[in-house]
Amino acid sequence: MTPSAAASDASLPHVVIVGGGFAGVNAAKALAKAPVRVTLIDRRVYNTFQPLLYQVATGGLNPGDVTHFLRSLRMHQPNLDIVHEHLMEIDPDARSVRLLDGKTIDYDYLVLANGVTTAYFGTPGAKEHAFAVYSRSQAIRIRDTLFTRLELATQQEGRTDGLHVVVVGGGATGVEMAGALAELRDQGLRPAYPELDGEAFRITIVQRGEELLKPFIPKLRSYAAKQLVHRDVELCLGTGVAEVQERAVVLTDGRSIPSDMTIWATGVAPHEEVQYWSLPLDKHGRIRVGEDLQVVGLPGVFAAGDIAIAPQDFPQLAQPAIQGGHHIGKQIIRILAGRPTERFEYYDKGQLAIIGRRSAVGEIPGIANLPVLHSMSLLGRMPGFRRLIGLTGYTAWAAWLFVHINSLLGSRNRLSTMIGLWARYGFRRWRTPVPIVGDVPAIRPSKAERLRLTPEQLKATEAALESDRADEVVKIESPAESNAPEPEPAAEPVE
Repeated sequence: MTPSAAASDASLPHVVIVGGGFAGVNAAKALAKAPVRVTLIDRRVYNTFQPLLYQVATGGLNPGDVTHFLRSLRMHQPNLDIVHEHLMEIDPDARSVRLLDGKTIDYDYLVLANGVTTAYFGTPGAKEHAFAVYSRSQAIRIRDTLFTRLELATQQEGRTDGLHVVVVGGGATGVEMAGALAELRDQGLRPAYPELDGEAFRITIVQRGEELLKPFIPKLRSYAAKQLVHRDVELCLGTGVAEVQERAVVLTDGRSIPSDMTIWATGVAPHEEVQYWSLPLDKHGRIRVGEDLQVVGLPGVFAAGDIAIAPQDFPQLAQPAIQGGHHIGKQIIRILAGRPTERFEYYDKGQLAIIGRRSAVGEIPGIANLPVLHSMSLLGRMPGFRRLIGLTGYTAWAAWLFVHINSLLGSRNRLSTMIGLWARYGFRRWRTPVPIVGDVPAIRPSKAERLRLTPEQLKATEAALESDRADEVVKIESPAESNAPEPEPAAEPVE
């Protein structure tokens, strides 16, 4: 049966996928040719490529470059329906889900891939004063606020040192954010803001651990730290954040760092509503799944991505979500064919993090970590066959560029992102204008200023206008006047 026929055949098994991120989209794609109906539920109408959100936040890319309209997936998958809603409740016994609008959708197979959100770990003031970078709207808010506060800084008396930007978190997101901010500052903001003495803004990374990029091998951590320092990024390592204030970050060692803008780039946690879904959770609120990614004790219910915790304990990265979603789609097909599910085998393709122009770090699998060969432990001990190969500099940067552009959904997104990143990183020895400027509020005079009136005169004028309007209403709608007979015309004189 063709997918188009499957989409209209209510007798076919119904697969409901919650979440249009990496795991959800890849689970849906894996079922493109299966004899099933697929419904993808997401509270947004687009898929977000989160690894490049910091580029949006720092003016390197437009928001549309990293987002893809979910309904466009139906062009190549007619058995897919998209529902723009928010999941509120799961009833495993009735095999149904309830949405925010009150509608109930029955399922035969359920895939939970709704991702996670920013975790503040109970840090006082973090949620109120720090800027998260986990969604498109948050990235745009960072960009707009940065440019707005830069403009305000130029108007302040005695303000000569620009802004103080503190990035909390020394993982890949924090390092890439700090590097992109340094690129933005050095690319065109220094000469663009002559009112500020020296740098347009200063950047500080605060990391609780003693090193940056903890998942990477030591030599790559050291390289990243040196490259950031070379780009005038201050490293504050070995201390955590005790409190985030409106204009400062208080550290656990008692120090206080001035901060005109604090960016929170550390840690994620499941959404609060997950705890009400009647599912087995671990102590961190993630959904417990078996080795095949099927939720423990709930046949036919799967979970993948950051929301799930498997016995294999996969890292919370894009690749485990992509491969996990694809695996779930294949397992549903196996169940439909009467075959048992298989254990999910995650293939580690490595990891990459960019620091700046022609500077990045990366770990890619060696020969010993290739498919099939990775099970041969002897290869891992042989020279030249090590499991991971460390990359730095231009090689890592080129690999990062290729992987991220190739991972985007849609050819238009790939092309526009390639152009945007080339505009930011493609020129080496001279400054170029900032590609994308934040939306700074326009300067507009008040009504009194436009009419050249004092506030008292404006108030009197508006009161008079309001009084005239009231008189007009009374004149038009007064029953005495509206019901009165029209006067007869005067008789003409007789000659």
